[in-house]
Amino acid sequence: MAKVLCVMGDSGAGKTTSMRNLDPETTYYIDCDKKGLSWKGWKEQYIPSVNYTKTDFPQIVQSLLVWLNGKKLDEKKQPITAGLKFKVVVIDTINGIMVADEMRRCKEKGYDKWQDLAQSIYDIVDYALTMRDDLTVIFVAHTQTDHDDNGFMFTRIKTSGRKLDKITLESKFGTVLLAKTIDGRHVFETQANLSTAKTPFGAFGEDEKEIGNDIAEVIKRLEEF
Repeated sequence: MAKVLCVMGDSGAGKTTSMRNLDPETTYYIDCDKKGLSWKGWKEQYIPSVNYTKTDFPQIVQSLLVWLNGKKLDEKKQPITAGLKFKVVVIDTINGIMVADEMRRCKEKGYDKWQDLAQSIYDIVDYALTMRDDLTVIFVAHTQTDHDDNGFMFTRIKTSGRKLDKITLESKFGTVLLAKTIDGRHVFETQANLSTAKTPFGAFGEDEKEIGNDIAEVIKRLEEF
């Protein structure tokens, strides 16, 4: 199955910038925030209809994943294999899908729309877990920090609706990196420190609770693990 990981963090924490060293020849970028990428020259690297799509519709994201998995069929019912050249797919951000879907249906009453929202997000994440072995799927997510009456803080993936809270999206990822800024440096937190950050045991050393903000290096380390 595909390697699926999540990069979460506040706005400006360096989530998108951490993708700067991915190879655009083998990376497909799904821009669900529709804001473009955050480093100089990205428009020459990521080109619409080639390796970049700007969309916040869950159905289109799901369809792109099916194409990237080589499972989409042409009019003769033959597999379309063009997407197989890509080895990394980035979905940035999953919150862009949630918020857009919520706003498109904001005038609807009842609980059904929240069930539909949870279902669409769950389906995208769940399908990613079944994709081909040579693919890495990176979900980018915003965070929220909860505070209790005793001042205890805990940072996790921000979701829309209680149904997604119950699912606990972090449980679907083997690796969850928390992007943060410390003394002007962008870093990844690799282990839980009042957060849901986690990495496979032994993939990073005990002294690497914080590592450089470079997802290409993280993928390399996970492949070596």
